[in-house]
Amino acid sequence: MVDATSLVATLRTDGGWTPSLTDTPFARLGGADAVRALVETFYDAMSSDEPALAKLHRCDENGRVDTVTRERFGLFLMGWLGGPQDYIAKYGHPRLRMRHSHVPIDLAMRDAWLRCMTKALDQCPLEQAVRHYLDFRFQEVADFLRNQP
Repeated sequence: MVDATSLVATLRTDGGWTPSLTDTPFARLGGADAVRALVETFYDAMSSDEPALAKLHRCDENGRVDTVTRERFGLFLMGWLGGPQDYIAKYGHPRLRMRHSHVPIDLAMRDAWLRCMTKALDQCPLEQAVRHYLDFRFQEVADFLRNQP
């Protein structure tokens, strides 16, 4: 795994972008509505293309990941991307590993999650450097959550 110093060095050598308190991924994506759209596209991709992954979530009667899950992830993602910290206000610290510990996350599930996020990000008009940053960070967190070989 790459540490933060290496990440910044990698991003800068690629002509990259480094977020700041005023220039966040949340802002670069376009704010709350854009993050909600990203979440919808992400879960739509999961529901249609990755049924094994979708089944790990609460689904509606049509097999689509339900709205409660989408809303909760949207709140988390907004805060994680540097936007409003409404998730923490409502649910407390994310404690990602603890909240996902009951779910078997192996390489296949990690990769399925990343395919869905990649598909969702493909719909966002982002500068290449910002996209590079987000791809790296999403891969990093998806790998962090692995709890199976």
